[in-house]
Amino acid sequence: MPNTVWEPPALITRDAIVAASGQVLGRPDREVSETSHIFTLHELGLDWDIGYTVYQPVETDGAPLDPSGKGAGFFLLHGGSSDYRFMTPLARLLARKFGYKVTSMTYPGRLNFDAPNHDWPGDTINPDGSIRMPLWLRGEVITSDQVEIVMDTSLRARYGTRTSARALPGSRFYDRMAAWPAAFESAMKAICAREFPVDLWSVHVHGHSTGGPFVHMLTQRVANVVGVAGIENSPFGSIYQKMIGIEWHGPFNDLLIRTWRDIARYAGAEAFHQEGAAALMRLPWLMEEVQERWNRSRAKPNFKAEYPLHYGCVPAMTAAAHAVAARLSLSDAETAALVERYTGYIRELSGPGVKPTPPILLGVAKFSRDHRPEIYENVVLPAFAAMQPAPKVRLIRFDAGTHDYERPEPDLPMGLVPAVTKLWSEAIAGGFYTSA
Repeated sequence: MPNTVWEPPALITRDAIVAASGQVLGRPDREVSETSHIFTLHELGLDWDIGYTVYQPVETDGAPLDPSGKGAGFFLLHGGSSDYRFMTPLARLLARKFGYKVTSMTYPGRLNFDAPNHDWPGDTINPDGSIRMPLWLRGEVITSDQVEIVMDTSLRARYGTRTSARALPGSRFYDRMAAWPAAFESAMKAICAREFPVDLWSVHVHGHSTGGPFVHMLTQRVANVVGVAGIENSPFGSIYQKMIGIEWHGPFNDLLIRTWRDIARYAGAEAFHQEGAAALMRLPWLMEEVQERWNRSRAKPNFKAEYPLHYGCVPAMTAAAHAVAARLSLSDAETAALVERYTGYIRELSGPGVKPTPPILLGVAKFSRDHRPEIYENVVLPAFAAMQPAPKVRLIRFDAGTHDYERPEPDLPMGLVPAVTKLWSEAIAGGFYTSA
């Protein structure tokens, strides 16, 4: 254990980010294996196919250990529009340049099992009116008679007009939309157990954006998860709701279908933070950029069931638990336990015998839309500090980058990713995660 526990800088300047990027990218590459896996788990009366990829050095001699002597590994989750492939640049850098073993999981339903490269065909909403649907189990198809299309303008200032596929009660789609939170939990725990045995590994978790609440909830449910390695990751859903100032009123059985609007809601804010109001003077150009980015991203899943958990929506999570309980004919006591399980996903666990929330590093990019330093100072950090016991939490501001932190910039060919990996490596070696 080091005599002085490592502490992060409050701000990493752009010059320091550029220097760190050059240092990391200049390191020699280790030979790395990448293996993809699909396994089936049974949860709440349904089978679920789960996909994940492992990145690890072929030669394990010299692989990094944490100060406790265990292997240091990473569990990664992508954000709300994508699958594991969004995390590939980060995962490869951690494995090739530093020697970490890394797992990257795809959310339940997001992996296109029907295509060898997992690309999704066409658009999310096709000219014939058909809508892209999740694949929770190989060979299972969600048909149009299980769906009602809903157009929602209630949050138009933030999202524009939202298109949702509402699962009809009694359908398999409805059953899936009610049960996926438990499948998500079980999948994360299963991958950690398969790849990171408790007696051999310390696991550091990172979830980009929507992935953040899921890895936060994992911190107290897996014994050897030692903390959060963060950059642009949302906190627990209950904190995120306060952070954004929006209460989610959508029902649990609404699957949001993403469109170009989900590119625009970030692009507009990022342009404003970079250029100010002058960004509006090039609105046609900005709209062209949005359409170009959407055309490049259409092969990603681009649908989202996770809003009730992401936004800490107790009514929707409770209703989902009751829908599962009705399908499985659970007793009153079993129903109450399932409701407690579901609503427990959105906040920290507390009480006797509960693992405390471990240390958390939070990083924010300069031009992020929602992850603003003032919001963290006024809302997020006080919320963590109010926990009993309060975890060790540190906030690092990066003086570059956007919410999509891998996006290239001048002098930063991989965006913030190299500087972030250097910071995480220093935190692990310096005892940030193994000291109170």
